[in-house]
Amino acid sequence: MHDDRFIHDPAQALDPLGEVERLNDEGIKKNRAKVGSARPSSLLYTYGPGSIMDLPNFTVMPAGLDDWERIWARRDGVPEIKAPRLREVVRMMLGATDVQLRPHPWQPKRSNRSAEGDDLGVPSRIFPQWMRCTGCDMLGGLAQFEYTNTHPFRPDLAIFEHVGCPGRRGEKRQKQTGGKKSRRPAVPARYLLVCEQGHLDEFPYDHWVHHWQACPEAERPVLKMTDRTAGKGASATIQCAACQARRPMNEAQNDRRKLPGCRGRHPHLDAFEDNECGLETRLMLVGASNLWFPATQSIIVMPETKDEQATSRADDVRTALGEDLADAATWPKSALRRLLGSQGIDLSGASDDELDALLVAAAQPVVTVEEQAERLRDWDPVDLLVPEWIYLQKDPLGPGHRDEASGLVLSWRDRDAHLPKKITRVLAVEKLRKVNALVGFTRVDDMDRAGDLPSRLVPLTRKRPKWTVATEDRGEGIFLQLDEAAVADWEGHVLKSCLWAAHRDANRRNFWRRFSETAKSVEPDSRLKPPRYWLVHTLAHVIIREAAMTCGYGAASLSERLYAWPAAEGRPPSAGLLICTTASDSDGTLGGLVQLSQPERLAELVNGALYRAERCSSDPICANRTPRDNEDFLHGAACHCCAMASETSCERANRFLDRRFLVDLSCGEGLGFFDHVS
Repeated sequence: MHDDRFIHDPAQALDPLGEVERLNDEGIKKNRAKVGSARPSSLLYTYGPGSIMDLPNFTVMPAGLDDWERIWARRDGVPEIKAPRLREVVRMMLGATDVQLRPHPWQPKRSNRSAEGDDLGVPSRIFPQWMRCTGCDMLGGLAQFEYTNTHPFRPDLAIFEHVGCPGRRGEKRQKQTGGKKSRRPAVPARYLLVCEQGHLDEFPYDHWVHHWQACPEAERPVLKMTDRTAGKGASATIQCAACQARRPMNEAQNDRRKLPGCRGRHPHLDAFEDNECGLETRLMLVGASNLWFPATQSIIVMPETKDEQATSRADDVRTALGEDLADAATWPKSALRRLLGSQGIDLSGASDDELDALLVAAAQPVVTVEEQAERLRDWDPVDLLVPEWIYLQKDPLGPGHRDEASGLVLSWRDRDAHLPKKITRVLAVEKLRKVNALVGFTRVDDMDRAGDLPSRLVPLTRKRPKWTVATEDRGEGIFLQLDEAAVADWEGHVLKSCLWAAHRDANRRNFWRRFSETAKSVEPDSRLKPPRYWLVHTLAHVIIREAAMTCGYGAASLSERLYAWPAAEGRPPSAGLLICTTASDSDGTLGGLVQLSQPERLAELVNGALYRAERCSSDPICANRTPRDNEDFLHGAACHCCAMASETSCERANRFLDRRFLVDLSCGEGLGFFDHVS
């Protein structure tokens, strides 16, 4: 990912804080920079770079990470989130030799009117920049409207207005009001153009209404967007006030051949692809759910092995010394320790020989971009989960065993006699740290729906990235492990069943219908999760629904982390789950969830969840739901009444769920794991 891939005008650099400071120095009273606020989690999963965020009166698009550098440059030091295992994966996915994980540029305030953190924030652009007046339906660019944002503590009052709006009745209304023209709010025009490679562009209303010709009556005609019909789809009509040409927007929705080819625009980077994309575009609304899908990776931070610690420390030293690494061996050791200590690398306890060995390790050749690409081709997201599964197989040294480096606190829990025997192991995860990193995004298709993800991942920067944004959450949870022998025996039985054959066929139909044109080379069966995943996933959902009734957290605050894969080369089999709650503050560790891991309470929780899973208020329709003929849904006996969870809880958007794999239903094939006897 290089600068020469994009066509970009450096003179248009985004620096909202710098612009405000410049105007203040000139004594000009001007609008303020801040236009809104959001939680870090929403800026990662909902409103990251390239998305469109709804503000009270207009919409903005968070800019690419290049523009964030001007924000960080206002501080002496840049904070970094330590998660070496995640950092390695992020490097590989971004094709970079070294990448830092940084939090969002934010600082808490002591009060609403204090000034801490005013020099920090996420830079954004107004997008789309076509606006429609709510008073007269005039459709125009930003320059035709007046922007007001002067209240220091009310960014929600920022607004674009059409000054001199004549209203929809025009001259007749002006006569009634004595010739006075009003100020009416303007709202974003709601249509956009998008392609499957993630490019996004404004809809060319002026060209559209004139059928790609110039207006015969005016060089810059006044346009109007009227909406006289009610119903679904693109119901607006574009009208030229000069030549009276009219054209409905539903033409653009019904026939993609009438739309222009993609220009390869990335508005979050303020750049175009060097080589024009040329793919077909499609009409999309500003608030469409498939406009922006984040591509994220996350880990539960586990204690590092000695080899991992050595690699991580060498990476830190190489990053801290930079170009001085080659000469560092000749420096006095005391000076070197002070310098590295100022960068957060404590080497006060290391001997001179250990320090020399560390410098040698840091000077080793880094993995090249080509090697990163080779690794990515063979990489499986499950690889991130394997170290967590392996560590969770180890018994804690005692109650509340704490690892200082990772912050992980584990306690062993005895099994209650009434807990289902196929749940063989229970751990109370009293404290955990979860780190989430953004590596890009996709449009039209979700990340896990794109089989050719590396080529379709929209970049976050114009040049090869040196960092990406991440969040750090803390929380608690319960870890349950299933009997591997029982799972393997049950899985072999399921693979031969008619129900599994139906799910496999539905997955193939779903794959070919929903995947982008660029993903045709992917084998559908490779994207179908194995039966044990359906089992563990469904169990996690019913436990989340049951736990929400007693643990003090809402169901939407609980999430799943699933460990469910068969044995493979270098990878032990797994069948377990972690139900956890995380937050960016202390709310993630209130203790209510860990209390449910007590033997008697856990047995009551699991048995209650399995009991409720046997019936649904939508039965027998839900219990008999099996994809047939032309159907392509990716779940079976599961619905929002019995097994589905909120979007924040489920890692697979409520796909790969079926109660018949969990317990025997009256209409099932006897495939319930907790009823299966080998």
